[in-house]
Amino acid sequence: MRIIVTGGAGFIGSHLCKALLDQNHVVVCVDNLYTGSKKNIQSLLKNPKFQFVEHDITEPYTDTADQIYNLACPASPVHYQKDPVFTFKTSVSGTYNMLELAHACKARILQASTSEIYGDPLEHPQKETYWGNVNPIGVRSCYDEGKRAAETLCMDFHRQHKVDVRIARIFNTYGPNMAQDDGRVVSNFIIQALKSKPLTVYGTGSQTRSFCYVLDMVDGLIKLMNSGTIGPVNLGNPDEFTINELAQEIIKQTNSKSKTTYKPLPQDDPKQRKPDISLAKSKLGWSPKVKLVEGLKSTTAYFQKII
Repeated sequence: MRIIVTGGAGFIGSHLCKALLDQNHVVVCVDNLYTGSKKNIQSLLKNPKFQFVEHDITEPYTDTADQIYNLACPASPVHYQKDPVFTFKTSVSGTYNMLELAHACKARILQASTSEIYGDPLEHPQKETYWGNVNPIGVRSCYDEGKRAAETLCMDFHRQHKVDVRIARIFNTYGPNMAQDDGRVVSNFIIQALKSKPLTVYGTGSQTRSFCYVLDMVDGLIKLMNSGTIGPVNLGNPDEFTINELAQEIIKQTNSKSKTTYKPLPQDDPKQRKPDISLAKSKLGWSPKVKLVEGLKSTTAYFQKII
């Protein structure tokens, strides 16, 4: 198959491109390199079945494809709050353009949505039937509401134009190819620990997150794309940890002398985040395999190489 991956030079996208090439597909990586990096796909550029196209999907894009994975959008608070209008435009105009492309070439399209559409959830764990608790005018809303609007577009293109869509709600993901400056808690902690700096914890550290290793996430995305399920489907690891527990595990693994330091919790930062993956288990036969302790080892080794 000929498969387009937007955001393919990014963290998850680069791993997805490699997995699809390993399955012998032709892969077109479309990325404007706003947060992605050519370093993430350097090893793939030698493959004759791989093509890199530098393009911003907020502008129309013409091509042919059998499948489209739409992963293009800044995904960490540091990056999506840097230019919130651009973030919202990428989610809405960008998704619209990729849906138009899917419609034109009769391709199946998977939209990479996010657990952020649940906001600061009042339901725990979060099921796909939960409508969320989102502040529509807060500093995170460019991403939260942008992704919610993108899901709306997907379903309306499906109902109105019969576009074959899939919607994945991605929960916290970590692993090699994460950017050093993306502001995510795993990369922040590992870098701080390796440099023997204090680990910055926001709030009390009692807030919880669920961390999914990137190769498990890629496996889930591919399974969803090739399933008969439209979604939305939660993809994430239901193992739940406090931020303090994560900090202590990283300090232990890096053999660091770092301590934790505490700062105020950012506006609208969720207190709990844990996916209910019953739907993914029943419809896709998918559940994550890599435990946090194991996944952090390869992630730490990656950062040790690049620092």
